[in-house]
Amino acid sequence: MNHFGSRGGGGGSVNSYIYEVKNRINSADGDSLADLLSLERFEPGRDLQHAIGNGNQWENAVNKVLDSPWDELVRGHLLAYQALLYNSEDYSGAFGHKCSMVPALVKVLTQIKEENWMLPIVYVTSTELRKLAICADTRGHTSHQSNKAIKPNANVEEAASQLMNVFRVCATDSRTAIEISKRKAMMNIINQLFKIYFRINKLNLYKPLVRALENANIMDQFSLAERVTYSYFTGLKSLYDSDYLKADNQLTFAFDNCHKEYLKNRRIILIFLIPVKMLFSGCMPTKQLLAEYQLEQFEDLCEAIKDGNLYSFDQAIEKHSDFFYCYGIYFTLEKLKALVYRNIFKKVAKIVNTHQISMNHFVKAINYFQSNRGQIELAEEDKVTCEEVHCLLANLIAENKLKGYISLQHQKLVISKQNPFPKLSSINQ
Repeated sequence: MNHFGSRGGGGGSVNSYIYEVKNRINSADGDSLADLLSLERFEPGRDLQHAIGNGNQWENAVNKVLDSPWDELVRGHLLAYQALLYNSEDYSGAFGHKCSMVPALVKVLTQIKEENWMLPIVYVTSTELRKLAICADTRGHTSHQSNKAIKPNANVEEAASQLMNVFRVCATDSRTAIEISKRKAMMNIINQLFKIYFRINKLNLYKPLVRALENANIMDQFSLAERVTYSYFTGLKSLYDSDYLKADNQLTFAFDNCHKEYLKNRRIILIFLIPVKMLFSGCMPTKQLLAEYQLEQFEDLCEAIKDGNLYSFDQAIEKHSDFFYCYGIYFTLEKLKALVYRNIFKKVAKIVNTHQISMNHFVKAINYFQSNRGQIELAEEDKVTCEEVHCLLANLIAENKLKGYISLQHQKLVISKQNPFPKLSSINQ
């Protein structure tokens, strides 16, 4: 945690803080209580800061005033705060104390029946658990850490395990009316788990969560912000699975509903939505959109695809390869080469103006654009052959991106007289 906000009061002393917590519990004020149990929002008074920083004598006061399991929650929170502020930003220690809050939180969720006022505490605990785990994994390790914690992503994986414990309790609260059901926390926790699974590349754990949420059939109960995040990750997973229809739907929803002021988030969504739109429907982003979100890396690529210029396409990919690799879309963009070939074939078909086209026309056209319109001398091994053109055409026909058939006997492509190059969006429906 890099900063501490000012929404959590905290009081001026240990007793005032503890009694404030107790009052929030008695009044079922989940939002205010979440602030008091948040590391990012918590701002203790000077006396309380002094008490936290000088040993653990305050624990007796916690035990006397608060009943179990609330005393465990508060103890874990204050110990985590102590580790961050007074132990040289001991993220590993703070994460450990935050983990100790989870069993207590599970007890709270289990003991309080047919109520969900405590869900804000679930949200803040889940979010900070993930953030602390990342900090513990990336900002060095203290000498008292176990060997297990030294493994890469060990803390993040532990955070996922702890979050699953909370998720199970919330997901099984199915007999309670949805308005007061703890199931309303499902998407929030799933989003935290998605962030972890995508970070550590354990996408095999993604499907059970999605299935559980879909089976609950309560999508309309979640906030728009939660659904935007959920749609972003499900769209991302669909892109990786080459399910471009679903990826287009999910990422488009995420972009259209992401707050206009969250430019960074909208830009991230676009980085994945742009390739999806190109692959799914052949839709290219405008220069204005790319400039607005500082995504000019796609500009040369789009121009090369429109022009059917293979040389420019390869150059555009290579020029911005670091950017494309960073976001994991390099190999997805490579698939767009099929659109370059398709546009070349469309140009040839338009020029010859017949439904029976000699293979030699395609061979010459591909080599022409591979050599940057004849400006570069191609080595013999770099020139496309008639057999390779057969393969390219066969793939486009198999994917319904070209209507026709290859006549091997006459070495010709026979294209449909009606709409031989259908719109990509109609193909992928």
